[in-house]
Amino acid sequence: MVGVLVAAALAAAAPAAATRAPIAASASANADPAMFVVRDADTTVYIFGTFHALDSNTMWFNGQVRDAFERSNELVLETLVPEDRPGHSIALNAGSLKLPVATSASFLATTHMAINAGKSQGMQFDNGADMVLRRAAEDEGKPVEGLETIESQLSLFLKMPGPTTAAASLPRAGQPVEQTGSMKSLSKSMAELQSAWKHGDQSVFVRMLSQLERSSPDTYRMMFKERNARWADWIRARMQTPGTVFVAVGAGHLAGKDSVLVQLAERGIYSTRVN
Repeated sequence: MVGVLVAAALAAAAPAAATRAPIAASASANADPAMFVVRDADTTVYIFGTFHALDSNTMWFNGQVRDAFERSNELVLETLVPEDRPGHSIALNAGSLKLPVATSASFLATTHMAINAGKSQGMQFDNGADMVLRRAAEDEGKPVEGLETIESQLSLFLKMPGPTTAAASLPRAGQPVEQTGSMKSLSKSMAELQSAWKHGDQSVFVRMLSQLERSSPDTYRMMFKERNARWADWIRARMQTPGTVFVAVGAGHLAGKDSVLVQLAERGIYSTRVN
């Protein structure tokens, strides 16, 4: 679930990271995040790009997104974050996986930095698209499924390569993230990504992914390319069962040359943008 946030942290830490002013947005305007659809004679799969932590200034769960959700029989998210320990699931599971302490600390420091950067822009996980969709599905009695478990996500993220020269300014274990030089840059990047998400602008995510691939190709491959391929395989298999499904994954997974949508096209399944 935190994949795009960590990717943003890594990309923002790269020396060559581009800067661009966030897209101006009215606080009262409706948001139009990107959504796509694939379908055959008896199956429809909506593929919605989420932003995991959002401010509360813009409405987005309406219009075509809400209509597609209501038409769907089930919701599929990246993962189902345990609800019994809100705010503690990442740290709890990192420890329970019995992974190397140094690796866990490095990952958690990077994640903490990304979360803090989002909070500085008023973003909260409770406002994130994933949580809003999950609460709506549970209220309506829709089945909710995860493409990955939280344990498998943490296991994957904790196997990421150590910081490269490009990401050398990321915090180390025990280093206050607020004092790192990349914090201000990351905070601006988070605002830019949120604004782009609200406008359905994929280009900012493409730029972030390109920066991440240049600075840490193994991280990009593991976090995006390989996972996108697995998710495309899941959607292809799900197309064999009649029904309507609402799949919601991080917006970064629907952008760029290795996106879920590109992977689907390579499998002969072509998507159409509907929002």
